Amino acid sequence: MATSDRMQTVEGEIIATGVSFEEYLEKYAGIHCELVGGNVIKMSPASQRHNLMIGYLFTLLGAYFELRPIGVVITQPFTQRLPNVEPKREPDLLVVLKSNPHELNETYLDGPADICIEVVSPDSLDRDRGDKFVEYEKGGVGEYWIFDPIHREALFYRLNAEGIYAPQQADADGNYSTPALPGFVLHVPTLWQKQLPGPIATAQAVQAMVK
Repeated sequence: MATSDRMQTVEGEIIATGVSFEEYLEKYAGIHCELVGGNVIKMSPASQRHNLMIGYLFTLLGAYFELRPIGVVITQPFTQRLPNVEPKREPDLLVVLKSNPHELNETYLDGPADICIEVVSPDSLDRDRGDKFVEYEKGGVGEYWIFDPIHREALFYRLNAEGIYAPQQADADGNYSTPALPGFVLHVPTLWQKQLPGPIATAQAVQAMVK
């Protein structure tokens, strides 16, 4: 039975305890929470910059998949249930390819995404670089991208043959590409611009990528 006693953790506010995954999906998954150890943790409000970056990446990847329909990009709140991993997280963005064998439900992905993307905020720094790194690696998420607008740092990891995250690098011009997304190029320095590209400019950039 869930309780509504409110407590604070380093992750956020615990708004319910003793919650099953099914109850979490029914009552809490749509309000940007995560389920950790049976506790429903309400995530802290995101900054404007955080939301702008997520919006830009969502538009960029969405345009890519419209022109090259090999998958979808999903933004939070949307839960990922990983095998052999207890916490149920809501990544900022998930990329799920059509080749992904796991079931994509209306409110959660029952298995690892092909790519998980997190945009770091001050309260999520340790969680994104620590707990989620371990969980996504153990759970088999193909790639993990971390963007830290505070320190202007982008980290890319890809599972190797041993199931370990191997760091990946952008090229000398700051462009990152991955075999998972043929033709897709992410220009990392664009993410640190004060003014991010709008939807029209983003769509035009994607058209140039995949022409």
